Amino acid sequence: MAQGDVNTGRRRFLVAATSVVGGVGAIGAAVPFVASWNPSAKAKAAGAPVKVNISKLEEGQQMTVEWRGKPVWIVRRSASTLTRMEALTELLLDPASEKPQQPSYAANPTRSIKSEYLVLIGICTHLGCSPQYLPEVLPSEDFGGFFCPCHGSKFDMAGRVLKGVPAPTNMEVPPHMYVDDSNLIVGVDEESA
Repeated sequence: MAQGDVNTGRRRFLVAATSVVGGVGAIGAAVPFVASWNPSAKAKAAGAPVKVNISKLEEGQQMTVEWRGKPVWIVRRSASTLTRMEALTELLLDPASEKPQQPSYAANPTRSIKSEYLVLIGICTHLGCSPQYLPEVLPSEDFGGFFCPCHGSKFDMAGRVLKGVPAPTNMEVPPHMYVDDSNLIVGVDEESA
């Protein structure tokens, strides 16, 4: 081959190889850029709303999501659980939820927007421990609820505290709203939206 002759096969290979390397570099630069559009962990911890799909939550089940660095429990209650809760009124410290531990739309006997679903911050109001979900055992053999093993605080299936335990108030209900029948957003509600 003479000095002026062009090796087209080699030229095509070099052009293709350079294009591939350039494409990989462009994708490598684009991925962090696109990822930067998502809220940071710091923003999420500061209170960014959390969307939750509750469509697969069955009666008696509990799921946990994180909002502002705290566990948020979502429990689907059965009709029989809601009926049994009514009989607990005499055992509760604040049965009408008069202390402001919930938004105004949850200041009712079920402490919820939809009575079937309970949304609570899963932290005991005594010293900040995380109670256990015991749907069939506590506060008595007849009623389900939440039990804090650290100091013995008991809460019913609406997060209302029983009399005679260390916890001074009902568990906190975070702001939340339903987007549709399958999705709920924790951290924002119609009052603040």
